[in-house]
Formats: sequence, C-alpha cells, structure tokens
Amino acid sequence: MEITGIFTAIIIGLIIGALGRLVVPGKQSIPLWLTLLIGVVAALLGTFLAALVGVDETPGVDWIELALQIALAAGGVALVAGARRRP
Repeated sequence: MEITGIFTAIIIGLIIGALGRLVVPGKQSIPLWLTLLIGVVAALLGTFLAALVGVDETPGVDWIELALQIALAAGGVALVAGARRRP
C-alpha cells in the first residue's frame, strides 16, 4: 500500500464511518468522533483485506473494497455501541 492509498483510506474512512452508522439499525449512543475513528480503521482494514484477497485494483470503482469497508465499519459501530450500552 502506497502513502497515497493510506491518505485516501483515511479520507474515505470518515465517510465510511458515517455510512456504517447508517447501516446499523436503531440509535447508537456513541459520539461522532468515535464513529469517524471506527470508519478510518475500517477503511484501512478493508483496503488491507481487499489487497489480501486481490480485489484492490479493479477497473473503475472498487465496489468490493468499498463493501468490505462499510461492512467492517457497521460491525465496528455495532460492537462499540453494544459495549457502551452495557453498564
């Protein structure tokens, strides 16, 4: 992964975090900054997993990579929201 790929993953991660929060049903009681942080981590992990599987370089939009990132973000948001809900 090149440095431009890392920066792109961070920028896209901010959007991915918001999308991941939208995918999870119900109200999540986590702050916005934590949602964005989850999105950045999910974007980096999704990019790494896409490269591992071999779908990181496709012609046009990398839909599989994007789906991986959103799924990871949704899972992260659900996990953190569930953990913060418990006393």
